[in-house]
Amino acid sequence: MTEKYAVVVVGGGAAGLSAALVLGRARHRTLVVDAGEPRNAPAAHMQGYLSRDGMPPAEFLAIGREEIARYGVELVRDRVVDVERAEDFAVVLAGGRTVRARRLVVATGLKDELPPVPGVAERFGRDVLHCPFCHGWEVRDQPFGVLATSPASVHQALMVSQWSKDVRLFLHTVSEAELSDEDLRRLAAARVDVVPGEVAELVIEEDRLTGVRLADGTAHARSVVFTAPRPVPQTGLLERLGAELHETPFGAYPVVDATGLTTVPGVWAAGNAIGFAEQVVHAASGGYRAASAIVGDLLMADLDAV
Repeated sequence: MTEKYAVVVVGGGAAGLSAALVLGRARHRTLVVDAGEPRNAPAAHMQGYLSRDGMPPAEFLAIGREEIARYGVELVRDRVVDVERAEDFAVVLAGGRTVRARRLVVATGLKDELPPVPGVAERFGRDVLHCPFCHGWEVRDQPFGVLATSPASVHQALMVSQWSKDVRLFLHTVSEAELSDEDLRRLAAARVDVVPGEVAELVIEEDRLTGVRLADGTAHARSVVFTAPRPVPQTGLLERLGAELHETPFGAYPVVDATGLTTVPGVWAAGNAIGFAEQVVHAASGGYRAASAIVGDLLMADLDAV
């Protein structure tokens, strides 16, 4: 017989585990389906989470899995490949198992698509970074490079200048003509050097980043490079269910209310599944909000059915 749960949580990152913790403590039979692909896996540490500052992401998730198990929450390492909605939700797993759930939490996050410059993917999360709030303190006062992916990279260059006074913006495939007068004024005010020309590769020596080499052969000594990956929201399941999405400069994300409820009744979303800028602390909070709303929703549904 198909197993039945009160809630299936799709995704075992900070948002999914936080939701599962609240649901387990509320005595709801809950299943977490985790593909084991957290967005912050390349990072050695996570920062900015009060009381967990500096903790390795893998350790954070391991503790979370231990905590939800105390309350009877089940976790399976698998992937949801399909979901159908009728009176409840039929959730199909890649391993061949099908389970049913009264409510869903989609915490599938997003993937970062990196610029195709040799060295970027290999060093991502180490000395190639994207978020100064996550990593700026650890690399403070070192020579920074910013690898532009669009004219919006000007903003990133300005932001990282809070952590180093030696910043060079490598325009790469962005032309100087694409920068506004206001961009140029602010860059000058922040003492950010603008370097035109396409970047050919990052220079790696003895397992560390030492520079940025342009296509014309010139090299710039840099210890850290910031760049903005293209976020790819993992919204396939939500689209399969007919959830309404809204376009943003960082991709299309589900329309949700303050608790994470999507436009599909019974389906909540949390974490990077609802936005590019959700840090670990935000994701955990979003999972908590979604789960507490689900607890109330299930209670009222049961009372109304009496």
